[in-house]
Amino acid sequence: MEIFFSVGEPSGDLHGANLIRALKSRRPDIRCVGYGGPKMAEAGCQLHEDLTRWAIMWFLRVFLNLHNFIGLMLRANRYFRDHKPDAVVLIDYPGFNWWIAARAKANGIPVFYYGTPQIWAWAGWRIGKMRRLIDHALCKLPFEEGWYRERGVNATYVGHPYFDELENQHLDTDFLRQQAENTTPLVTLLPGSRSQEVTSNLPVFLETARKIQKQVPGVRFAIAAFNDRHAALAFEHVLASGVEAEVHVDLTPELIHSATCCLACSGSVSLELLYHEKPAVIHYRISRVAHWVQSQFRKVKYITLVNLLSRDDLFYENGYYTYDPDAPGAEAVVYPEYLTYRNRSDDMARRIAGWLQEPSSTRHMVQQLRMLKERVVGQGASSRGAEYILSHMEETQRAKSATSQAA
Repeated sequence: MEIFFSVGEPSGDLHGANLIRALKSRRPDIRCVGYGGPKMAEAGCQLHEDLTRWAIMWFLRVFLNLHNFIGLMLRANRYFRDHKPDAVVLIDYPGFNWWIAARAKANGIPVFYYGTPQIWAWAGWRIGKMRRLIDHALCKLPFEEGWYRERGVNATYVGHPYFDELENQHLDTDFLRQQAENTTPLVTLLPGSRSQEVTSNLPVFLETARKIQKQVPGVRFAIAAFNDRHAALAFEHVLASGVEAEVHVDLTPELIHSATCCLACSGSVSLELLYHEKPAVIHYRISRVAHWVQSQFRKVKYITLVNLLSRDDLFYENGYYTYDPDAPGAEAVVYPEYLTYRNRSDDMARRIAGWLQEPSSTRHMVQQLRMLKERVVGQGASSRGAEYILSHMEETQRAKSATSQAA
């Protein structure tokens, strides 16, 4: 039994690795091949290409690398034609993975999407493509199953695989002890897992840090870098900013756990912030053009996963809804979020400094997060996903066997 994977994001590489381990624990003979990243390779996937190195965004960057993506798609098509894997599993990365799904379907191979693309947020017109190309949609967020099923997609909610990873993390106790011995407040800066995100967000984060420092003397700052390349980039920004900030690699959960509060780039890290019950401000810097484009297509009120998990009023039907974290009543949303092309460092510094100066407001925020965590955090997405995939693959094999015997 063989599964071809196509995974292009660092977070997807992590989820793919956990899914592969869950599959192999149930079927040790299963063979996993395809496109992924280093974590999937460690879990036993035979990589045809490290697709995570192409984790890029926005039209121009995709266009400049289009020849690479076309080559990878043609390579996958040849493999589907010559080797006929039993299933294709896609994780995130919808632009490229639509191509992979189309080639798999053309070769008669069932397609599972583990962690469905968020077309409910910005691209509802693509639901027809989802119906046509995807046999099984395995959803991460509770409301997704109903949304997809209402539109004719075979969808099942399995849970968010990131929570599996968080439950199994082993933190560096020596580092935690060192941080705990320093009683001054710590603000952890989380600028993202892509170079483009670090370049876009970190300068604003450091400007915010400088303004926080003026209001709260003695506060410490630490930057959680995704890899050594990002750490070098972060050091350059720190030197240019004049802000004193430590830079650490491979210590993101420890830095979140040790922080009084955090300033983070929007992404799956918000789930980690929730897990550790950390007050945080979420920021995502985009261009003025990109801001206009998303205003024309986005159909959900919030960009942060935790806010989507915490609210019932997710969608708007008419016009464009702009969430303002500083408007009256906005405190009902757990994480203040800024999707912006403007410099919002004054607003973010004021909010974080308020948490640092008023312990009661911090405790109230932590209590909100704890209640939400008790409601939405749970393990088992990797196991449920593996069981679903294997059961349907085995069912397909039984049907093929019965057909061949009848013939």
